[in-house]
Amino acid sequence: MAILELVKAPDPRLKLISEPVPDVDRALRRFMDDMLETMKDANGIGLAAIQVGVPKSVAVIDLDPGGPKSMPVYLVNPRIVEASEEQSTYHEGCLSVPEIWEDVDRPARLTVEFTDEKGRRQTIKADGLLATCLQHEIDHINGLLFIDHLSKLKRSIALRKSAKLKRKNP
Repeated sequence: MAILELVKAPDPRLKLISEPVPDVDRALRRFMDDMLETMKDANGIGLAAIQVGVPKSVAVIDLDPGGPKSMPVYLVNPRIVEASEEQSTYHEGCLSVPEIWEDVDRPARLTVEFTDEKGRRQTIKADGLLATCLQHEIDHINGLLFIDHLSKLKRSIALRKSAKLKRKNP
């Protein structure tokens, strides 16, 4: 497996809407394994393909990477089919916007349909951190960053800080 290079804001690729994937093959599975390894290496819990410069509708999630509750989820063409009216707030960060953490309000519960790494259609009902993470990664697939959910002022500050960090550590 390989560690892939992370794309960091304000890189314009992060605003691209990812293309649907027609089918799951060996190359895609290998790519998703590399994504998972990259996510773990960067101490993340989720990663969308666009975050490594590939505009495909793919994401990986593991809420406890390398830990006793590790359970990787491979998502191909995920879409939210139901979301609760009730909101929850989570202090979010992002591998593509390093060192920025802000509270984001999102639906507390949701249902997501996707294709797994074996090409099977799946449905997952989620709440808590998993619901937040699913929404965060699906946002990436749709060209959104978590900072897009913030006020204009907070988003501007986050982007300036991210650009400064990117110049320091290219």
